[in-house]
Amino acid sequence: MVVATFKPGTHMPDVFAVVPEEQERVRQLQAEGRVNTVYLATAARQTVFLESFGNDIDDVLAMVNTLPMAKWWDIDVFPLNPPA
Repeated sequence: MVVATFKPGTHMPDVFAVVPEEQERVRQLQAEGRVNTVYLATAARQTVFLESFGNDIDDVLAMVNTLPMAKWWDIDVFPLNPPA
């Protein structure tokens, strides 16, 4: 699971300007099986959760950094195990 928070001082109108490009890239990654679901927290929390798939953390980070909004994010990757 990728948890991305917007860096302090991010100018949100700049972010909103790339929403269509971001959505298109997410659709491409979904078609490739690299991203499943994207969750957005409330505006006050400014956090994005991406259910992502890759070979390792570096692979996932490289993929996430292809997203237009990634330049405004602090990114943390949490490897998850399915429930037993």
